[in-house]
Amino acid sequence: MATYKKKGSSKKTKKAQKEQDSTTAEVFDTLDEKAGKTEAFIGKYQNYIIGIIAVIAIGVLGYLGYNKFIIQPQQEEAVREIDLAQQHFDQAVEASSRSEKDSLFRLSIEGMNNNYGFVDIAYEYSSTKTGNLAHYYAGMAYLNLSEWTKAIEHLDQFTSDDEIMPALAKGAIGKAFLALEQNEDALDYFGQAIKASDNEFTKPMFLFKAGITALELNKPDKALAYFKRIKENYPDSDNAENIDAFIGKAIAMN
Repeated sequence: MATYKKKGSSKKTKKAQKEQDSTTAEVFDTLDEKAGKTEAFIGKYQNYIIGIIAVIAIGVLGYLGYNKFIIQPQQEEAVREIDLAQQHFDQAVEASSRSEKDSLFRLSIEGMNNNYGFVDIAYEYSSTKTGNLAHYYAGMAYLNLSEWTKAIEHLDQFTSDDEIMPALAKGAIGKAFLALEQNEDALDYFGQAIKASDNEFTKPMFLFKAGITALELNKPDKALAYFKRIKENYPDSDNAENIDAFIGKAIAMN
């Protein structure tokens, strides 16, 4: 198919081509110059760069090896160890008498014969998920034994992405601080429990505990805010049953 050429276009095309060639040459000259500088830099610092790459490679391989040959076997061992402690804890929760509860909670914490309890598991397997979980159960067991400081120590070391357990742990610390008559600390941890997860079980429960604690600290404005959140956001929760009375009390204290 024939291509239409406008008169004079050939001259302009040659001129444009010349300019393009010149520009292209400049670009390649610049690239050559930069490449030369890069090569010089690499040549000068070659050993240093190789060293950095080696360190990164060793770090990655070390991490993978550490997980495979140390963390995984420890995790499997920790799971076996925690089984009996968990059984004692569950039995303590179900026990009917106070003395039986205390005895079983103590066994879950301290272990028996050659079996670890939660405390030993938490520290012996601290790098594992099971060791982290053992802190939670040790803290809850100490809470049930009214050993408040030890409960706080373990619960404060527990971390989780679970929907409920982090809130329960923070709330339990708040309860322990209340028992120690450190109400400001208790209020702080009830606040952390409220923020820890958004569900219809823990949220209204700790909003209520925070509200009651705020009243005891003579902070009716804070208490009122907590109580109103229960009324507005969790009207079907158990904590909302008599919430109007507590709202009235907070208003009266202002």
